[in-house]
Amino acid sequence: MIGNIENFVKDVLLEDLGRGDLFERLLEENFLARGKIIAKGNGILSGEIYIREICKIYNINATWNVVDKGEFYSGQVLLELEGYYKTLLKLERTILNILQHSSGIASNTFEYIKKLDGIDIAILDTRKTRPLLREFEKYSVRNGGAKNHRMGLDDTLMLKDTHLKYIKDGDLKSFIENARKQIPWTAKIEIESEDIEFAEIAMQSGVDIVMCDNMQPEEIKQVVNYRNAHYPYVLLEGSGRITKDTIVEYAKTGVDAISIGSLIHQAVWIDMSMKMA
Repeated sequence: MIGNIENFVKDVLLEDLGRGDLFERLLEENFLARGKIIAKGNGILSGEIYIREICKIYNINATWNVVDKGEFYSGQVLLELEGYYKTLLKLERTILNILQHSSGIASNTFEYIKKLDGIDIAILDTRKTRPLLREFEKYSVRNGGAKNHRMGLDDTLMLKDTHLKYIKDGDLKSFIENARKQIPWTAKIEIESEDIEFAEIAMQSGVDIVMCDNMQPEEIKQVVNYRNAHYPYVLLEGSGRITKDTIVEYAKTGVDAISIGSLIHQAVWIDMSMKMA
């Protein structure tokens, strides 16, 4: 994880700095200066571990008034930086981009979590992430209080409608049995179902997790009742266009988890700015 963070921030910095900040050519004198990162909206902070890595690389002293997972308010000074003037100026946009993007996802996630009001259920993200930003965005989700679904195709065998197109219902059990012999011993098998009947077939076929995809709450309750009566060890996941307005209704169906792609892809950046002290 740490190595990935270091490589990530170096790539991000290279993207912005290119062959060097042109302003550095114009300012002969360099001196120690202080900068403040100020929130211009309310939210949950995320991005701290990435900014710490930047500060380490450039020998910047950082004082955190709010840390990862902490709540902040508009006008609050989130972070105070002390380093050379030229350095702070050339890192400004990178620092802000990371904090704004990550905090936006964490804050959006937290809005979903708050709706649950103590209901015992896992809220999960999805693989609907921006290219090359999956680890960063899923870290942001965790800071908002949710959990990660699979990180990639290599950690869970998930059979969606596109996979099932050429697997007949009658052959599903033998397919699952063969898959057990091929995939890692610790890997789970999840199957996507869009109706009650197929959810029951999936459980009968020996899967670990059944995703109730785009099903209505009343339908999901029937799947839960069937699971509880016959396959209590199977995990159930609700998914498909679940919003902040409907999440409680789905959470009360009895599923073990709800996956929501919009935790990430519908998150809005939290506005912040850097001011020189």
